[in-house]
Amino acid sequence: MKLLKLAAISLVCLFALATGIGALLPSKVLVSRAVNIKAPAGKIMTELNSLTHWKNWVEGMNDASVHIRSANEASIGKSEVRIVKLTDTMVVSEWISQRNKKQVSTIQLIGGQSENLTIVQWQFEQSVGWLPWEKLGTMMNDKILGPMMEKNLEKLRQYVEAQTGNL
Repeated sequence: MKLLKLAAISLVCLFALATGIGALLPSKVLVSRAVNIKAPAGKIMTELNSLTHWKNWVEGMNDASVHIRSANEASIGKSEVRIVKLTDTMVVSEWISQRNKKQVSTIQLIGGQSENLTIVQWQFEQSVGWLPWEKLGTMMNDKILGPMMEKNLEKLRQYVEAQTGNL
């Protein structure tokens, strides 16, 4: 009986400690990457404003697990993707996982000094609950999403610069 009581008290203390550490972590996590592209913003935007064009630069968009339903909606792997806001310099999309966890992706074009140089900034934002395993799990977001975003932005840069002849 004493052993069972010790195990229960230990579990409660461990949960309280993990919750306390999780309370110190932010409830919103942001992963951001950027790339300079030698092309006008309009040319870049044509590759960003429709999910049908993402196959040119997003790795895995040509897989059998990708089902593009329209220019604004697709199933990519186990996530539902939907473009929710579109302007001449920004694309905002929602990525909703099977477990109904939502991430907001924002791709923004920032004009440089030159008319032929555009900064493309891509970020994912995720809100998490108070549970300790949710907050502690977000510590890996940058390590998981960051390299994927860098690779896809580089593919976008190469593709757009090849199309405009600015290699």
